[in-house]
Amino acid sequence: MAIQMQNISKDFGQVRALKGVNAVFGENRIYGLLGRNGAGKSTLLNILTNRIFPDEGAVLVDGENALENDRAQSKIFLMSETALHPDGMRVNGAFRWAKAFYPGFDREYAEKLLADFGLAPKSKISGLSTGYRSIFKLILALSVNVPYVLLDEPVLGLDANHRELFYKRLLEKYAETPFTVVLSTHLIEEVANLVEDVVIIKDGEILRQESRETLLAGGYTVSGGAAAVEAYIQGKNVLGVDVLGGLRTAYVQGVPEKDGEAAKDLEFGPMDLQKLFIQLTNS
Repeated sequence: MAIQMQNISKDFGQVRALKGVNAVFGENRIYGLLGRNGAGKSTLLNILTNRIFPDEGAVLVDGENALENDRAQSKIFLMSETALHPDGMRVNGAFRWAKAFYPGFDREYAEKLLADFGLAPKSKISGLSTGYRSIFKLILALSVNVPYVLLDEPVLGLDANHRELFYKRLLEKYAETPFTVVLSTHLIEEVANLVEDVVIIKDGEILRQESRETLLAGGYTVSGGAAAVEAYIQGKNVLGVDVLGGLRTAYVQGVPEKDGEAAKDLEFGPMDLQKLFIQLTNS
């Protein structure tokens, strides 16, 4: 049970948005799909849901080709900036629409989420603020009850309290009835402890796909005076270095060597997902 991407490529004119993407979103996992603006995240999610089509490659959903395959597509829900409901529709009307397309849609649960977030069921969707439009889409995403839920910048416009409530409800739902979640977001620090697996995309190519633990265990930080840090990192696989006055912090792949004269007076720490992402995508 998985969404498999096999050698996916996509061009927009002279721009190659995706270049031979091979990746897997497995069963009942929470993924972070991370990349800078324009890296290809939204293009990839749109291809998975047949909103656009690849120039090369294939998408398999539970072993079936997903191209124009209603059965395969019924297993996926994509929340994105693009609205697919008719103009003038109200929130409660969208719930009826969702039930028609997704038979597993839980109206009772959706209405509970409306109350939690303070969104009136008779609100016109077109009149909602950016934040409440995101909340409306998140409620749909959490209520459709499909195996694969793809969330493209899900907390756009949400204040800190609403973001925290969304993450809480997402984890509650996941614990109760596990499903695959793909979070495409630039708020890496917020989701760092939420995601189980990380897919990093850069310039249309998959840079890394690993569990969060494996990814972070593969590196460390070392901080101290400039000369001491520079001496320590000689010959090591350095992703990048931050400079603050006479101090340096280096991001290093591998296992820290804390013994020996070179490590004296240096501080070692774990790799941080956001810092690791920045160093990997800046290099």
